[in-house]
Amino acid sequence: MCWYSTLLWFTFAQAMARPTDSQCVLDLKRERAKCSFNKEEITNLLDGGVEKTANRRQIEDLFLSDPEFLDPIRPEYMSHEDRYANELRKACHMVRKFNEDEKVQQIVGQMEGIRTLMGSGLGVALTKDGNPLALHYVMFLPAIMGHGTVDQQAEWMGRAWAGQIFGTYAQTELGHGTFLRGLETTATYDPDTQEFVLHSPTITATKWWPGGLGKTVNYAVVMAQLYTKGTCHGIHPFIVQLRDEETHQSMPGVTVGEIGPRLGLNTNDNGFLRFDHCRIPRTNLLMKHSKVLEDGTYVKPANDKLAYGTMVFVRVAICFDSYRQLQRAVTIATRYSAVRHQSELVPGAPEPQILDYQTQQYKLLPQIATIFGIHFATKDVWDTYNEVTGNIQVGNLDLLPELHALSCGLKALSSGDASSGIETCRLACGGHGYLSSSNLPRIYTTTTAAITYEGENTVMWLQVARYLIKSYREARQGLALHHSVSYLSAQPASTHTTSQLSNAGLVEAYKATVSSMVSETAARLQEYCDMGRPFEHAWNSSSVLLVKCAQAHIRYFTCEKYVVGVENPGLSEGVQNVLRQLCRLYLIYHITLNQGDFLRSGALTGYNMSILEGEMCRLLAALRPDAVSLVDSFDVHDRILDSTLGCWDGNVYQRMFDEAQKSPLNQTDVPEAYYKYLRPLLKANL
Repeated sequence: MCWYSTLLWFTFAQAMARPTDSQCVLDLKRERAKCSFNKEEITNLLDGGVEKTANRRQIEDLFLSDPEFLDPIRPEYMSHEDRYANELRKACHMVRKFNEDEKVQQIVGQMEGIRTLMGSGLGVALTKDGNPLALHYVMFLPAIMGHGTVDQQAEWMGRAWAGQIFGTYAQTELGHGTFLRGLETTATYDPDTQEFVLHSPTITATKWWPGGLGKTVNYAVVMAQLYTKGTCHGIHPFIVQLRDEETHQSMPGVTVGEIGPRLGLNTNDNGFLRFDHCRIPRTNLLMKHSKVLEDGTYVKPANDKLAYGTMVFVRVAICFDSYRQLQRAVTIATRYSAVRHQSELVPGAPEPQILDYQTQQYKLLPQIATIFGIHFATKDVWDTYNEVTGNIQVGNLDLLPELHALSCGLKALSSGDASSGIETCRLACGGHGYLSSSNLPRIYTTTTAAITYEGENTVMWLQVARYLIKSYREARQGLALHHSVSYLSAQPASTHTTSQLSNAGLVEAYKATVSSMVSETAARLQEYCDMGRPFEHAWNSSSVLLVKCAQAHIRYFTCEKYVVGVENPGLSEGVQNVLRQLCRLYLIYHITLNQGDFLRSGALTGYNMSILEGEMCRLLAALRPDAVSLVDSFDVHDRILDSTLGCWDGNVYQRMFDEAQKSPLNQTDVPEAYYKYLRPLLKANL
């Protein structure tokens, strides 16, 4: 027998030795029988309460049972235009269902409901590769609410909520993204006609990327440089009609279209937009914070920080979305790891579940722990945001800078951790994770986009760093600091002993480490300035260290909120025990990944590290029996998972085979391409 035949026989024999789907189902049943806690309690915790869990399940049942949301074939087998049309069909049906179904409205709530629905796991599952109407609810409406006067809200919100018009948010340009001051689109006021003239003076001024812009929406909130009386007053938001409400033809002076295929979200209808002296009424400038009078007089906002509120809202929403995507990925990978049997732990013994391998546990269990960490930290910032929103109404803006820094940092941490975690989950599924039908590739491409949109993460980290350095300098002057940075006023302890390795002790180690990093980086920054470098160049020369400081700060903040969250006295003993273990794993995991920082600061010793590494291995083993039950507690519906590998019943292999049969290439035994290309080549070589 030749080596190739031997290999084929060995592969076949291995496949025959692996469990049947009935065995896979039994594997998951056995896993669920090991559960040590109340899964429903964790579901309620993540949803925000028993009532919210019940509402979510009701709305999922109402939408997932609707056949209008089914795809005629897998979207991957459709043309680009057909995929867009299919998702637009479902998005429009979603809006109609929400507007016309009183039961849906009662469950979700009229105003916030559809916006939440569009961004939820359900919304993502219903419109798989991007919702062309999502930006209307997630950005267009909040922009009008956040920047429009009461009269402007009355003029635009009713029509927009009713679906009589659809809009997007056009900020990013070909030449500039996060650096808003560099945007080139202009809006010049003409007092003779009381109009603004929007213009794209260069190719790099072309608006680029807004979702829904290409072929879907007929309005946009456009960010442009406001000019009046010969003076530029910076970036301001304008409502601009892009397409005729009856014919959908582009308006005069407007050139709009789709930007072409992307890594993911290819039915999101991302578009480009150019203006050629396009005129709009003066009152289309959203004037809640600043305004232009009829004669062209500019009235500046009472405070430049007032615009932070809308940005904070969007970034906090990204944090929630990111960990929900990670929930989907780790649910798929964990269930698959419980039914997949591979190799031998003991020679001659049956192949174990791959979840029994410590290396697999190390890939997946920290991702489960991460979900709760992001949840507790984001919930804290969300609660603060709601408090700050109330304070803004009475003119109190004290907490806005801290909230801005926290939302920037958490947006960067959650999107970064979720993206890398999802890729880890894909890799944990081996070759099968590379299949489109696993849904892991789509979950990854959807989530990794959040690293860039609404503030590229490196820029976000540098925003946090700027706040840290400012706070550090204020602390040196004896000024009081806000809570999240109050540690910069204190002198951290230099070392930790074994007895201080409690959760509280580890949080102190995080605090001491980030304090040391900020102090050292601030000193380096000052040293560069003392050498005669302009501050901007000194900042750039320190930027790698500044980003590390920002990352350490937000990780410390997350750890602090995690520890507080798991000590909730309202939790049952079983839930509290498993959450404490996950919290402990999270604390230790990120310490071991950044050992150098903790050792360098003196917060921990090499001996401490050795103890923690051993404990981490024990935690992996302790959490292993609850792994499947933990992902079950995320309560992600099979239709929302949309994965051949991650379904509740574990019927993996039959689903994979059935899905493969749906390929258009499998509808005939011999494809047309054989006769057109391969057969002539074979004949020519005879």
